Amino acid sequence: MLTVGDRLPDFRLQATVSLEHGKEFTQVTHASHPGKWKVLFLWPMDFTFVCPTEIAEFGRRNGDFQARGAQILGASIDTHFVHLAWRREHPDLRDLPFPMLADTKRELSTALGVLHRDGVALRATFLVDPEGIIRHVSVNDLSVGRSVDETLRVLDALQTGELCPVNWKKGTPTLKGG
Repeated sequence: MLTVGDRLPDFRLQATVSLEHGKEFTQVTHASHPGKWKVLFLWPMDFTFVCPTEIAEFGRRNGDFQARGAQILGASIDTHFVHLAWRREHPDLRDLPFPMLADTKRELSTALGVLHRDGVALRATFLVDPEGIIRHVSVNDLSVGRSVDETLRVLDALQTGELCPVNWKKGTPTLKGG
C-alpha cells in the first residue's frame, strides 16, 4: 500500500459529475485540480449500505473542504454508468458536488495498494498535498464507515505545517519544536 511520502500515482479515469443530460461525465486525472489538496476516498462498490452514508457526508461537507483549498475525489470499481444510475436512484447522492471516479479496471486501487482480495477497493482515504505527495492514509474494514470530521481535522493539522498534539483542532495551539 502506498503511504505517507509516496507520490499519488498517475491515473486517468471517467467520472460521473452531473445528472444533467449531456454533462454527466468527464475525465479526471492525477493532474486535475492543480494547486489544490486532494481528498481521494475509495469505497467498495455502489448500491451498498455503508458507502452512501460516507459519500453523502463528504458531499454535505464539500464547502468545508473547498474552504481549505481541497478537492474531493471519490472512487470505486463501478463504471461511470453505474455511478450515474446510483446518483439518480439515491436521494442523498443526486446533488454530489464532487466527481465519482470509475476505477473499473482497478488500476488506481491496485496502484494505491488498496484492492481487497474480493476485487473491490478497500474503504481508504488519501490526503494528497498540492505537489502530489501523499500526506495521510487511513483504511477501514469494509464494514466500518470513516469519519469525515477526522479527515477535516487531519487536513487542518497538515496545513499548519507545524507539530500538532493529540486531538488537536483548528484554532488551538500547536507545539513548539525544541
